[in-house]
Amino acid sequence: MKLKDKIAIVTGAGGGYGEGIAHYFAAQGAKVVVADIREDAAKKVAADIGGDAFAVHVDVTSGPSTKAMIDAALSRHGRLDILVNNAGTTHKNQSMLLVDEATFDKVFAVNVKSIYHAAMHAVPVLTDNGGGVIINIASTAGVRPRPGLTWYNGTKGAVISITRSMAVELADRKIRVCGINPVMGQTGLTDQFLPGDDTPETRAKVIAGIPLGRLSTPLDIAKACGFLASDEAEFITGVCLEVDGGRCI
Repeated sequence: MKLKDKIAIVTGAGGGYGEGIAHYFAAQGAKVVVADIREDAAKKVAADIGGDAFAVHVDVTSGPSTKAMIDAALSRHGRLDILVNNAGTTHKNQSMLLVDEATFDKVFAVNVKSIYHAAMHAVPVLTDNGGGVIINIASTAGVRPRPGLTWYNGTKGAVISITRSMAVELADRKIRVCGINPVMGQTGLTDQFLPGDDTPETRAKVIAGIPLGRLSTPLDIAKACGFLASDEAEFITGVCLEVDGGRCI
């Protein structure tokens, strides 16, 4: 088990990619903190995992809430080894001019400012621990943007740049920082990303742009996170790994 006895926080773990990551990390031996703004969803995932998994309510756009999440992990386990910043949101696929300011602010707060809060409170803990791993879930949208998702694309471009900069700045603390760029996948936000109604025809148009011929799954993303979080990747930092079936080629 590549993550045996590692203490890992996964945000947005009440469903979608985060749920998949939490389950996979636990299967690889990690003690997982299932964090989500939807506390009931987090509790259900933690109960499904069993063992040492436990749920924590978090609003990743809030510094105090993020600190409370990390404090809960320390209170329970005494340390932190891995933080996966997975929580994210989007706006509906539409003209950039139709996205209102409140939605714009929310997308940037959840997708970008959350990483600031996480760094402020997790980096000192990981430093005291002698190192660790931070994984930021970005997107192929930050590499090859699609029309209709302009402001979301911008958040993921920011995540990619921040990830690389963090990796350089934190290397001397033995903190590795990596990113994952998933292609569109099976999550609760899929209908928002689609360029039109969620129909087989619309999905087929998206899949036609993915050489391996399907959307991503939570397990695809979880396996990539598991590798980057493990000692197998001990000399890898600053990488933003495209898990995209060839979409970005």
